Amino acid sequence: MDNYVTYSNGEVGEVEKVYAIAVTDNTTLTANDSGKIILVGTDAKTITLPPSKAGLTFTFVNIGAAGNNILKVSPVSTEGISGTITLASSVVVLDGTVNKAAINTKATSVSGDSLTILGTGLAGSKAWVVTASTGIWAREA
Repeated sequence: MDNYVTYSNGEVGEVEKVYAIAVTDNTTLTANDSGKIILVGTDAKTITLPPSKAGLTFTFVNIGAAGNNILKVSPVSTEGISGTITLASSVVVLDGTVNKAAINTKATSVSGDSLTILGTGLAGSKAWVVTASTGIWAREA
């Protein structure tokens, strides 16, 4: 019955679950956003992660026009994102540098580029790990 709500008049309705959210501005996520797909179609937006907790997951998808969007996924200042992004022509390693974002580069971006990360609950460089990706991503300089 978790998907239903009982109103004050006794009627029962289905709870709407949102699995994807479109963002058009800089956004700070919360743990309650875990499991959602974050759609970004506006250039130069930063999505800030909540503090890492084991099991939090987020998927980011660039829905902007090819070559038009920089998508920046930024951990809190004491955490990093680590993992390997493999493409047919290259391998990019996000080394977990603390306070550095993962960036879907503008010049090579295409609609559908994505990044899925998992919170570990660990401090520092291993706070977030990449579990899946498409497109070209880099670590913030």
